[in-house]
Amino acid sequence: MAAAVSTFKVAADSACHTGEAFHKLYYETFDKKRNKIDTLYHDTATMVWNGHPVRGAKQITEFLEHLPTSETTLENLVCQPVIDTYTEGQTTVLVTIYGNVKFNGHKDKSFTANFTLARPNQSKVFKIISNYFRYQE
Repeated sequence: MAAAVSTFKVAADSACHTGEAFHKLYYETFDKKRNKIDTLYHDTATMVWNGHPVRGAKQITEFLEHLPTSETTLENLVCQPVIDTYTEGQTTVLVTIYGNVKFNGHKDKSFTANFTLARPNQSKVFKIISNYFRYQE
């Protein structure tokens, strides 16, 4: 039992480090280099933006590039590992972000974003496999 708790603690700590690094990279890219955001997504990733579904890294980038310029601030970050029994051996992390975004000088809007990040066994890089964004109105 102690070994299982210790293993989960290591996975949880790793998920927190991954989530912290990820959110900084993601929102830096989203706010300043949106044309390069496809590098963060798996080729077959899915995104739901306020109820609008988009599939594929290139299509997600095209969708996001049509949004006005932005400035994002993080209010809260929650990260957790997914037990690899359910992920076919891939290291997987769920990241939930609460924050505010200001588009092109408009008033701040609160939002929630959920990301599922996966890293195949042979890879050192996490990629977004799913992303859900919703304004909190």
